[in-house]
Amino acid sequence: MPHARSSHGLLAIYPHITSRDRQLVTLLDHHQVLTTDHITRLFFHAPRTARHRLAELLDLELVDRFRFARTGGGTDPYHWVLGHAGQRFQAASRGEPEPTPRASSQRIARLSASPRLQHLLTVNEFFVRLGEHARRHDGASLDRWWSEQQAQQFKSTKTVINPDGHGLWGRGGQTAGFWLEADTGSEPLTRVVAKLNGYRKFAAGGGPRYPVLFWLSSPIREEHLHRLLSQEPGGVTTVTATQDADPAQAVWLPGDGTQRVRLEQLSSFHGSNNPSNPNFVDGVLHLGA
Repeated sequence: MPHARSSHGLLAIYPHITSRDRQLVTLLDHHQVLTTDHITRLFFHAPRTARHRLAELLDLELVDRFRFARTGGGTDPYHWVLGHAGQRFQAASRGEPEPTPRASSQRIARLSASPRLQHLLTVNEFFVRLGEHARRHDGASLDRWWSEQQAQQFKSTKTVINPDGHGLWGRGGQTAGFWLEADTGSEPLTRVVAKLNGYRKFAAGGGPRYPVLFWLSSPIREEHLHRLLSQEPGGVTTVTATQDADPAQAVWLPGDGTQRVRLEQLSSFHGSNNPSNPNFVDGVLHLGA
């Protein structure tokens, strides 16, 4: 009987959940954390409206939030995550056992204390910029936004790749896939470049040949990385840009070039038709979420 009462409690909030709320809950499930600013840019026209709706979702326990004090005074923006009801809702949508309140709380605590939190926010900021651009410009579309975990759907007999994210970007009838490597400046650039070996082996094994996007923390890092990329063998397309630039614009500098281009100008091969390639569904190329 306690389980029945618990389930009824979740069902009782369904009349209060809009399609936009469900999109947000799904994004938080896949990408773990978004700031108030991220959510406003993706779903709302005014910050006040966003804050009001998030407060309502907080009351429903669909979302939860945390923020940190800033050195010198003040606080960071709120960071939004799935609340207990949101975690239960997503578990039910996947046919998985519901988390307990303690498990939900522990998940939030681990995320808030994770040393990778800033890196995760950097990755999500990249995709939010693309999503915001697509929202405001006809003909542009972010057709796929996959997290590091979702990108593990791509498999190869030769190697495993671990991009920070994967996306499909469309504009003007052109669709470009990409792997994202978001840089926070914490790794030596030689280690960053070494990741390309995995992408080469992956492409050789029949996987998609998508350009690798290095999104860098500073112009100096980009300049130094570009020198290293110019010495790399072929087999995979590389481009660089800095995090102060709009990734939807012509800001991407090819590793072997001098002219910056747009994402949709980069060549994409979506891989061979095989059961391990999620771009193909029942043998048909499927480029979507």
